[in-house]
Amino acid sequence: MASNAPRRGAESQRGSPHQAPENRHEEKAEDPDSGEEETKAAMGSKTWRELAGELKLFLWNREERTCLGRTAASWGLILLFYFVLYTCLAGMFAFCMYVMLLTLSPYTPTYRDRVAPPGVMIRPYLHGFTIAFNVSRRSTWQPYVDSLHRFLEAYDDKVQEEKNIKCVAGRYFIQGGHESEEKKACQFKRSLLQNCSGIGDPTFGYSKGQPCVLLKMNRIIGYRPGAGVPVSVDCQVQKGNESDLRSVDFYPGNGTFDLMYYPYYGKITHVNYTSPLVAMHFTDVKKNNLVPIQCRLKGEGIINDVSNDRFLGRIIFTLSIGK
Repeated sequence: MASNAPRRGAESQRGSPHQAPENRHEEKAEDPDSGEEETKAAMGSKTWRELAGELKLFLWNREERTCLGRTAASWGLILLFYFVLYTCLAGMFAFCMYVMLLTLSPYTPTYRDRVAPPGVMIRPYLHGFTIAFNVSRRSTWQPYVDSLHRFLEAYDDKVQEEKNIKCVAGRYFIQGGHESEEKKACQFKRSLLQNCSGIGDPTFGYSKGQPCVLLKMNRIIGYRPGAGVPVSVDCQVQKGNESDLRSVDFYPGNGTFDLMYYPYYGKITHVNYTSPLVAMHFTDVKKNNLVPIQCRLKGEGIINDVSNDRFLGRIIFTLSIGK
């Protein structure tokens, strides 16, 4: 019996080392749970009323006389700082703008992105660059006629006689004086367009299947087209059978832009300036067919063969005239 006791004691002593690590693992496993419970307890210790009280105290602390954590003196200093800062920034910006404006002229652009050769545009321009109508259906061509009448209102003979002066044809109308002085403009009466003026034929030929199309060069300040020789207009079939376009009449004269309408001095000083026009009267175009037409400017310094710019010195449009 005595011999068994020491043996059991030894077994109990040998078993204790195995039991201690298990206890430590259990304690480690229990620590996270206890930490979470303590955090939840700490978070839940404040009621909504206490949180609202703390917020109210932050907004206005009567004892320390602070608003949002700052005293009146602190708020005054920080507002003064930002006021001075933004005032200086605004002053610097205004000064830079003032200096920049001193280098710019309101009459002539300092930097010009446009190329010197002009682009062109046509009237009427309602539904893109296709003029399509049926002669027998008035509703199909009346919008084109109305558009031309509206466009030519500024070219009425009486309006031109009242606002503009007669000029000497065949030479540039160069005006001296200060650039801020108002410039005179030469008369361009719609009667110069003859059969395409809308005076003798109010339908501009559309009721007969012989439409008029007006061509206008873009305005470029100081530009003198043609280098002393008037720029002319020529129209041909762009692609297809050349016989689809058998006859075109040009007005005024032989379809030229007279030199007396140049140079242009800008919209500020050249107030009454009206751009000269060339009317193209398509008197014989193949009916019931799409006819692509290209009209080009021809003259010294004119560029009309740039493939990626259909408006530089030329214009491409389509006529579709039904019976």
